[in-house]
Formats: sequence, C-alpha cells, structure tokens
Amino acid sequence: MNQPASLLDYRRKSDHLLIGLMSGTSLDGIDAALVAIRTNASGEIEQAVLREFTYLPYSDEVRDYVLNLCSVESARIDQLTTAHYGLSEWYACVVEQLIQKAAIHASDVDAICMHGQTVWHIAGRTPFPGPTGPTEVRASLQIGDLSLLAERTGIPVVGNFRARDLAADGEGAPLVPYADYILFRDPQKGRLLQNIGGIANVTILPAGADIEKVVAFDTGPGNMIIDQIVHLVTDGRMRYDEGGKWAATGQVCKEMLDRLLQDPYYQLQPPKSTGREVYGKAFAQELMAQAKQQGISDADLIATVTALTASTIAQAYIQHVLPHTKVEEVIVSGGGAHNQTLLRMLQEQLPAGMKVMTTQQFGMPDDAKEAVAFAILGHETLMGRPSNVPSVTGAKRAVPLGNICF
Repeated sequence: MNQPASLLDYRRKSDHLLIGLMSGTSLDGIDAALVAIRTNASGEIEQAVLREFTYLPYSDEVRDYVLNLCSVESARIDQLTTAHYGLSEWYACVVEQLIQKAAIHASDVDAICMHGQTVWHIAGRTPFPGPTGPTEVRASLQIGDLSLLAERTGIPVVGNFRARDLAADGEGAPLVPYADYILFRDPQKGRLLQNIGGIANVTILPAGADIEKVVAFDTGPGNMIIDQIVHLVTDGRMRYDEGGKWAATGQVCKEMLDRLLQDPYYQLQPPKSTGREVYGKAFAQELMAQAKQQGISDADLIATVTALTASTIAQAYIQHVLPHTKVEEVIVSGGGAHNQTLLRMLQEQLPAGMKVMTTQQFGMPDDAKEAVAFAILGHETLMGRPSNVPSVTGAKRAVPLGNICF
C-alpha cells in the first residue's frame, strides 16, 4: 500500500519538530510541549529535547462540562458529542499560543501529537453482546477530534493512542513508560518515574535495563481526590491545595486512612490501571459525608487524602517494586510535584537510600513530561514503530499507536 508522500518524507529526515498535547484526569487544562527529536540512520531516537512549553487552563465552565461527562449519573450523549469537537478548539488555541511563544511558524511543525481528554477508562474487560454471542471487550475513551484540530492548525495530527494497545489486549495504560525509558534510563541507577496527575502512575527503570524489562502501572489516586475534596469544601472557590499548605495544617485521621488502604486495587499485581470512574466525584462525596459524621475537620480530611496518595505510592513500591529492583531515585512529575506536603509524606515512607526528586531537577518542568511523552509516541507512530510496552500494559505484542490525520 502506498503511503502519503509527507509520511515518507518524515521518515527520511533525521531532525523532527513536534508538539505534544496532554490534558489529564485532573481536568485542569492543557499542557503543550514543543519537542525536537533527532533520529539515527536506523530511525531510532538519539535525542529528544524540550524547546518550549506552555499551559492553557480550562475555564470553570468547560471543566464542569467535561467533569459531568466523566460520571454515569450525569453524562449525556449530546454533550459528549459536542465536547468531542469543542475541546479541539481548545487544543487549537494552545497550539497557536505555543507557536507564538516559540517564535516559529506552523509550517515548521511536523505534527501535533494529541492525547485527548479521557472521560472513561475501563480497567480489564467488560461484557458486550458479540456477533456470535456474549463477549468481553477492552475500552477507553479520549475525546477531541483529530480532523478539526488538523483543519484549524494546518498541521498533521496523531491521536487516539490507547486504542491499538487495547486492540492488542492491553490495558491501554500507562503509555508514558516508553518515553520515560527514552528520556530517563540510566546505566548505573535504578529509577522510578512517578507521575502524580489526577491518577498516579509509576514507571520502573532498572539500571541498564532494556525496554523489555520496563514495568509500569497506576498506583492509585494522585491529585484527584485531594482536588475534589478542596473543591467541595470551598464550594468551588478553590480547585487544589496549593503547595500542600492546607494539608500541612491538618492531622491525618489514621482510622480513615487505614480503611481506605483496604481497597483491593492496591493489592492487585501489575499490569493494572484505574481512573476517575473509580476515584472521582462520587468517591470524594462519600468521604466528605463520612468526615462530617465522624467530626473530621476540613484540614484533617485534606491531610488524610494527601496521605492516601503518598501511602499508596509508597506501598506500591514496597510490594511490587523493591523486592526485585534496586532503586536509588524517585523522580516525580505532574501537578503533585508541586505539593510539598505530599512529597514529604512520600519521602518519609520510603526506605533509606531512596531519594525523592522532581523532573525540574533534570531540566524539564514538572508539568511538561507527559506532553513531551506524547510527542515522542506520536513521532514513533509517524515512523511506523511500536511504542507501547507489553510488559507494562499486558498487550500480546508491541504495536504502533495512534491514528494519523493529514
């Protein structure tokens, strides 16, 4: 089958310029990264460098609109359809802002690599009536139309990254570990790349390991419960606990924390993934009701759910990582990297010799890593190269990810 000339031209080049877009489960806004990628004669990535970064926060109106789509109680098919196209107007806006900030032209950019906005992710399989009887499918939905974004910007778009891994019987998540391996592997040090977005996920990079040895999984809630509790107790005046300052004034309720840690998800062996459908608004509202019944203050509740995130991350390491991998560094990215109380709680629960750091200490803004990661994944798609990691997602084989819209 003949390929478009532009795709063939892309594969002949050694220097590429891409834009990665990430809007995560925190529903706070869109991260946009301009990434320069250099490949060798075999088409393998030699270098990936962040050239520029910007962030476009969602308005309260669009955030609430999308948040309603993430709940079976409030989601409507007409609004879902509208948001699928409407969010691409936001993606086009942040692309324009990034191009202006970088002082380049749209024609300089080879492609936009768009994760889209996750509204529902099904861990494992779910029943569905198949053509020959009952069957089970894997499914995850990220909205944001590729064609609209390509039309608005005049730039080819790569998106819908999770679907092909799902088709190969993987979890469809996490996908960032491939980029973690490209960017942060070290021949001497064992590293954990811990992203703390709405959901927290970790990539295990043993010292000197090949890609086949990389393991990753969702450890559980990241900022999602903290943010939702803050939003509820302030009647929407605040979206998050800036720097963890509110949590720092409270006391952790050990009884509530111990009960929350009994969640069976934390005991599951990787590969595994989770999302807002488990730890979203309904979960936070139930915690609020319990806190009021038990006389737990707002500050203590926020301290407790912050401790939940730290504890589930630390326990994931102790149960699933450290028995077989030596680790010297934990490198944190995402919004949680700004929460000093969360980072302190995490460090206190780790064994001696493990140092908690952030990607900022490696020259990459803490909020930029996942946008950079999707630029890398999109590049590999354009090159026709696999970029899922079967040891991470459980897929039957390595496959190229995403759809391309010229």
